Amino acid sequence: MKYCIMLLIVVGFIGCNSATRKEDHQLLTVQKTATPPTLDGVALDNCWNLASWHPLDQNWLGEAYSFEDFNGRYKLSWDENYLYLLVEITDDVLYDNYKDPLKLWWDDDCVEVFLDEDNSGGLHQFDHNAFAYHIALDGNVVDLAPDREPRLYNDHIKSARATTENITTWELAISLHKDSFKDGEKNKPATLKSGKKVGFALAYCDNDGSKERENFIGSVFVPGEDKNQGWINADIFGTLVLEE
Repeated sequence: MKYCIMLLIVVGFIGCNSATRKEDHQLLTVQKTATPPTLDGVALDNCWNLASWHPLDQNWLGEAYSFEDFNGRYKLSWDENYLYLLVEITDDVLYDNYKDPLKLWWDDDCVEVFLDEDNSGGLHQFDHNAFAYHIALDGNVVDLAPDREPRLYNDHIKSARATTENITTWELAISLHKDSFKDGEKNKPATLKSGKKVGFALAYCDNDGSKERENFIGSVFVPGEDKNQGWINADIFGTLVLEE
């Protein structure tokens, strides 16, 4: 009888764990590169020639917008040290009103990269279970820290961008950090390898000159009316599968 009870407890525990585990959706395979891209905002590297474009087309916040006002797409690659991201944004206005990188950073034009190193999902608003990196036009990288204050994470992401007429190209090299990351301490980034799954979503804050951002356009479909969930809940992230 005692063994039957123990078995029921174990089965129940496994069932509860599996019920709360992040469900993989929008799976994207990402090919490894032998040669890292040169971060210069010019997408001529071999890894970008071999990678496929993915759309940035989910309006998470704001009124409907025209194709002329905004459209975006992105590519991905990786090696042992970095996840590489190429983002191409067509936007008629680049707006940078707040010069203090820690003030209303989401209301300026910026790229936002959501990353969950172990693809575990779950809440992350005020911890490092996942990251919501805002990369500003000047290259500063901002996210909320566990003390509920914004902080610069410029050492997590190296970036470069170049704008020709209304097309802006961003190249990013992103180091991935585990949920054990501690602010103010020495942290070692995760080593990437084939077969690894990473929670990922991409978004763009678009502002053409208003007090607040006018649109927030993401890469993954978010069900329900409130689609601005990425900065709180990593369950909405898609899943990257790293391949050789």
